Amino acid sequence: MAVPQRQWGTTPSISWTLPTDREISQNEELIGELKRQGQYEAPNEIEKKQALLVQLQKIAVEFVKHVCRRKNLPQSIIDSAGGKIFTYGSYCLGAYAPGSDIDTLVVAPRHVSREDFFELMPSILERMLPPGAIEEMKPVPEAYVPIIKLMISGTDIDLNFTRLAVSSVPFSLDVKDTNLLRGLDDRELRALNGPRVADELLQLVPQKKTFRTALRAIKLWAQRRAVYGNIVGFPGGVAWGMLVARVCQLYPQATGSVIVMKFFRIIGRWNWPQPILLKESEDHPIQARVWNPRLYPTDKYHLMPIITPAYPAMCATHNIGPTTKKIIIQELERAGDITDKISFGKMQWRDLFTKHTYFTQDYRYYLIVTSASISKEAQASWSGFVESRVRLLVQSLEGQGSIAVARLFNKGFAREHKCKDEDEMDAVLHGEMQYQATNVKTETTDNIKDPLHDAVAQGGADSTVVTNGKGEAATNGHEPQPFYTTTYYIGIELAQDSTKKLDVSEQSRDWQDNQCRTANYEEGRNFLHISATRSYDLPLDVFAPGEERPTKAKKKAAVKKPLVAGQKRNRDVSGMEVWRTAAVAKQPRTLRWSPKEEYPLM
Repeated sequence: MAVPQRQWGTTPSISWTLPTDREISQNEELIGELKRQGQYEAPNEIEKKQALLVQLQKIAVEFVKHVCRRKNLPQSIIDSAGGKIFTYGSYCLGAYAPGSDIDTLVVAPRHVSREDFFELMPSILERMLPPGAIEEMKPVPEAYVPIIKLMISGTDIDLNFTRLAVSSVPFSLDVKDTNLLRGLDDRELRALNGPRVADELLQLVPQKKTFRTALRAIKLWAQRRAVYGNIVGFPGGVAWGMLVARVCQLYPQATGSVIVMKFFRIIGRWNWPQPILLKESEDHPIQARVWNPRLYPTDKYHLMPIITPAYPAMCATHNIGPTTKKIIIQELERAGDITDKISFGKMQWRDLFTKHTYFTQDYRYYLIVTSASISKEAQASWSGFVESRVRLLVQSLEGQGSIAVARLFNKGFAREHKCKDEDEMDAVLHGEMQYQATNVKTETTDNIKDPLHDAVAQGGADSTVVTNGKGEAATNGHEPQPFYTTTYYIGIELAQDSTKKLDVSEQSRDWQDNQCRTANYEEGRNFLHISATRSYDLPLDVFAPGEERPTKAKKKAAVKKPLVAGQKRNRDVSGMEVWRTAAVAKQPRTLRWSPKEEYPLM
């Protein structure tokens, strides 16, 4: 009699077939390519991170004891209070690349508060870690998810905090216990959700090693193809992880290479909005809100719902819109074609990880959203907020009948400029690069890892981080002063039946006005500008080494059309033909348009 096979996930597996010799060989080739692509950390770096986590565990226990002593609690409570460090995210899942940060959570008993954490933990870290080990420390207590950002001996650490309604947190504490959720506020629930989801996810895959190999490959592919990042409307690391886990459940015996090959066809042809579920949803007496489109109308509008497996179940992809869904499916189909050829030996794994062509080939027209501030700290907060809101501008553009695709690039470009007066600052906002500081390299927002920017971006409209008043512009007579910008690019593909008279003025104006009415904006310190350009006018620093900026095609002489009475012909910075009445055509710079003053046709 055959032994009953375990069902992984919500449906029976598709195949329990053992790997063939060819599949094992392809898996070894995939791992070899991932190593060549720098996706595995050196053994000494792995040991270094493990030793650091051991130190942080000791610090967490000492922190809890210190708070207890400060509050004059009995020695018996101090001795049993405990405290524990949990990891989550890519590090916990075992699919992280060299240089990745480690997401950590300090879990403390009920008599330790969030205020205690931000008041006392920084000094305890400095006291217990070796001298000079802390290279950077930035507490962000007001964030949507309060956090201390650390750089310790070259390792980025995100240190989060939550407390439980218990008197003791032993080292043996299991976060999967849903009873631990009792008595927690929203912030504490969000914090505990990180390690709960990661721990549950690992328990729901048949083979952890296979899962980790496949996830490394899928994450690298998603990053190279610019379809990675929850804030801008693509799946984030955890969401991609849940998708990989679901395919692992369907092929429990498969190698990592087979999971990757199956992944693109299964997920690319999924019957959305049918949700991806790793397990059946569960109920609990605490009655927290869980994802349920039958109960909550907003859940019905999730286009590609990927549901977290830990209670309370949440949608990890609520930010995905029509355009990002379309792009994701296109990229999945493209990758499926490549992996089909890899399976037949006609292509190699490196072909799967080819970089995107967002700036070099994909679009002729771009909208440019530039946030700016007169100080670095003010810009960190303001740019983070703008990043969290740009996808709302994209959503409004998606309703424009003349636009087939409005795709936001998943990273912002941070630049520093030197300006002597408001005219030069205005020129920078309009896209001129002549004032850019020559000694400061342009960086993408994911490489900067600014704690304030990241904290506000993750919180968006729910963030209460307002630090603009702390950052003052440097003053030095008539010398040029720093002016900081972060620019986001939206590639525009026009509908086939559209004309070149594309009017996005109303959407741009409404979106910009809405952002400038929030508490995150401070007039005179923060700035926001929307402009347009063509591919051949993009700044050179958006192109990687070896990439070439598109060139302007030579056009045949066109027959001039007669002007309508009361109108004059002009062109905006995008090069697209625009019409304006003579009464409103006057601008300080005739080749640019400012949403603050005038919104012409694009």
